[in-house]
Amino acid sequence: MADLERKIYRILYNMSRFRKNPSMDDLKRKTGKNEAAIRKAVKNLMSRNEIEWDKEKKEWRF
Repeated sequence: MADLERKIYRILYNMSRFRKNPSMDDLKRKTGKNEAAIRKAVKNLMSRNEIEWDKEKKEWRF
């Protein structure tokens, strides 16, 4: 797992524990990366089935 992917995974995991989904602005601020890099890292995590978006509950699953 790349460094940015690991950082995003930890942010999503930690924020989801408190039932909060981070916005793109939250992720930009916390990682210091642009939107394209963040989207690519999230897609990589999803393609490897490390994270999944639950559409009904509107939350991340790990």
